[in-house]
Amino acid sequence: MKQTRLMKILAVGLASAASVGIALAQTTTTTTSTDPVTGTTTTQQTTTSSAGNIVTYTPDSDYFMFRTASAPAPVRYYYTKDTTVVDPEGRVVTCSAVRPDTPATVYYSTVGDRVVVRKVVLAQPAAVIKREETTTTTTTRP
Repeated sequence: MKQTRLMKILAVGLASAASVGIALAQTTTTTTSTDPVTGTTTTQQTTTSSAGNIVTYTPDSDYFMFRTASAPAPVRYYYTKDTTVVDPEGRVVTCSAVRPDTPATVYYSTVGDRVVVRKVVLAQPAAVIKREETTTTTTTRP
């Protein structure tokens, strides 16, 4: 009786772990179909998203390194001139707003052996460095 109960608990735990793994999997689905009459082939790519942190970004390159919570090592994500970067409110910002250690969500698809980013949504607004100096002058009258 106890062994059956333990097996049920283990089975439920394994099923839960598998469903979490499937839910967190970051795969791009590419469906290719061929029309038997015309012989034309149609390929459809599905864009997926991942949330994580931008690890490194160099403006002169064509990629940035991105780490998700489920991945131990960062992955190289390529961007193009068509890649859009937006702030949390959805306003388009320049690529200069992308900084290392910035939380973000990337929408991407796989093209060949590359992960190509279509859209980057920054999780917090780009830091604006505003420096204010206040000078106080005190004069005493004799």
